[in-house]
Amino acid sequence: MKKQIQYLLTTLVLFIVAGNNCFAQDKPANYIPDDPALYKTIVAMDSIFFDAYNNCNLKLEKYASMYADNIEFYHDRGGLSSVKKDIVESTRINVCGKVTRELQKGSIEVYAIPGFGAVEFGFHCFHNKLEPNAPSHMARFMIIWEQKNNDWKLSRVVSLH
Repeated sequence: MKKQIQYLLTTLVLFIVAGNNCFAQDKPANYIPDDPALYKTIVAMDSIFFDAYNNCNLKLEKYASMYADNIEFYHDRGGLSSVKKDIVESTRINVCGKVTRELQKGSIEVYAIPGFGAVEFGFHCFHNKLEPNAPSHMARFMIIWEQKNNDWKLSRVVSLH
């Protein structure tokens, strides 16, 4: 419990210090992955997924394949989306060639969900290519990864801006 309280306080300080700017940060000093191999796997999956997102004009099929069929995507501005085809189509229309995501270095935390997969927390920024001078804002995200055999899929996503 003490570890969780320290983490929440660190997160609060980061939000206060950061304001609305996209910035590089290091891992909170108190975060050490319980399972370094799982951490490495999820960080790699995050990288693969967002490479496909950032290059979705060329990799939309890869991007789509990484969502579970029963995806639930919660967005603090757009609400709940739970139809994979609609999420992918919305990305194609609104993101491809227009927006890129930048992970905030060292911000990812990963926790195992026994018998299911893992949950990932982190910070990222989105850059609008159509308005290159527009400020990028730091945002928190949470992804629940489902593992079936050795295949990882995004099962639940919470995206906060």
